[in-house]
Amino acid sequence: MLNIKEDEKLSVLNHSCAHLLAQAVKHLYKDAKFWVGPVISDGFYYDIDLGDITLTEEDLPKIEKEMKKISKDGKKIIRHEISREEALEKFHDDPYKIDLIKEMPADTIITCYSQGDFTDLCRGPHVESVKEIKYFKLLKVSGAYYKGDSKNKMLQRIYGICFQTETDLNEYLYLLEEAKKRDHKKLGKELDLFMMSEYGPGFPFFLNNGMILRNQLENFWYEEHTKEGYEFIKTPIMLNKELWELSGHWYNYRENMYISEIDETTFAIKPMNCPGGMLVYKNSLHSYKDLPLRIGELGQVHRHEASGALNGLFRVRTFTQDDAHIFMREDQIEDEVIRLINFIDRMYAVFGLTYDIELSTRPEEKYIGSIEIWDKSEKALEEACHKAGRDCKINPGDGAFYGPKLDFHIKDSLGRVWQCGTIQLDMNLPERFDLTYVDSDGSKKRPVMLHRVIYGSIERFIGILIEHYAGAFPLWLAPVQFTIIPVNNDIHLEYATKIKELLENNKYRVNLDVRNEKLSYKMRESQVKKVPITIILGDKEKENEDISYRLFGEKNTNTLKIAEFLELVKEKIKNKN
Repeated sequence: MLNIKEDEKLSVLNHSCAHLLAQAVKHLYKDAKFWVGPVISDGFYYDIDLGDITLTEEDLPKIEKEMKKISKDGKKIIRHEISREEALEKFHDDPYKIDLIKEMPADTIITCYSQGDFTDLCRGPHVESVKEIKYFKLLKVSGAYYKGDSKNKMLQRIYGICFQTETDLNEYLYLLEEAKKRDHKKLGKELDLFMMSEYGPGFPFFLNNGMILRNQLENFWYEEHTKEGYEFIKTPIMLNKELWELSGHWYNYRENMYISEIDETTFAIKPMNCPGGMLVYKNSLHSYKDLPLRIGELGQVHRHEASGALNGLFRVRTFTQDDAHIFMREDQIEDEVIRLINFIDRMYAVFGLTYDIELSTRPEEKYIGSIEIWDKSEKALEEACHKAGRDCKINPGDGAFYGPKLDFHIKDSLGRVWQCGTIQLDMNLPERFDLTYVDSDGSKKRPVMLHRVIYGSIERFIGILIEHYAGAFPLWLAPVQFTIIPVNNDIHLEYATKIKELLENNKYRVNLDVRNEKLSYKMRESQVKKVPITIILGDKEKENEDISYRLFGEKNTNTLKIAEFLELVKEKIKNKN
């Protein structure tokens, strides 16, 4: 979806709309006081103190109506520069604005913007007139602590969005409605994929259908990585504090780690798989001929996320990373990164996911290793990306604490962007763990390492796929691939059972619906459950040994001979259509 903050015109328009919102609220609620109203990636919001009045979403149309009235009035938006003393006097009855003014450096040029009877403290810029603010929608209202601190007063935050044309607004609102229908939490419950429990906030439970889906993804991962020459390992979930001190996690990631005491020794549940991978490498001697050594692990990790940030499968406290650590010589970096980019491209293509690549560079604080090594690593990743025929956008300061990375931002079927895959170049951890290989001249050399994931987190990737496919998974991935419906159980059940056994013998996942319900009800139920292929067997099918079937989302029923049907299914699954 569009990022409003990255579009200058839309950013100015949305910020101006935030002021229009504030003016309308002031008209309707005379005692309203305002904190801040910034532009965000999907529109704008304004934090408001309404005293004892609590807004609900039922109040938003009333506010919108007042906004439209102000817009039609067409007042110009005028910028003023005022002194600190003038600003303090002008906003003397608004403690939030007074706080903002007092926090400004002494040499700040203070500006405010006026439109009709409303003036707000603001840096700007704004559109010229409120009549330009026509196509907007208030989306929701929620609570927000003053300055984001839970010790402070709870304000009310109204979210909205504004576009230059009615068409753009309507398209966006359509996508929002579509996103609601695709909400992975809603579909996860309806399709019996996963559940959450108050006994473990942020710790998802996978149900039978969810496990089938998960196993298909993991099997596909293993198959493709085997083709790429990976070896596979499993490392412990809990390891000694000394290991995390050696890796740097204890000093750079401690606040996100779960800690326990065993035999009077401090242990930590792993938040990342990397240190275990280091120990596996150190377990044996390596020659330059062994490199690159590609080691993959579907490793479960735990991270202490804030309770307010938890969100279905998108933000959890335990998840499985599809990690791999690749150990190589320095002269192999470019070829290996190019190979990885092509591999990731092939994996995403199966799911119909496009992507952009971002190069995240050294953080300003909390990083290990010398700046010289960081500069060298960043240059190597950028050059490899270009030689793989891909562009990469620079994202300064967002690298991991141990090295720069290429982040893969995938786009789903609604155009929303998700950060999933990553390739992280690390010249620091091999140094910390004293990793070596024997070179051609018999000397010991330090390997370079790549950390990488493709799914990112299996849990989160499943959440993305649920919404990407709207729960209607392709045949190869669907928990239930076929529903078989006999028209009349007394007459057609025997033939339906035969077809079920035939499909199951071919390792397909089948549901035989023998409930005492009408055919139309069963057909509709199969569609609700988003089963890819519904098979209907009646007199003609039994007599001719045919299979009549309907694909999910289609109204037409097709009929094939059994052998033809099996060949069709085989091709669909083989090609992962």
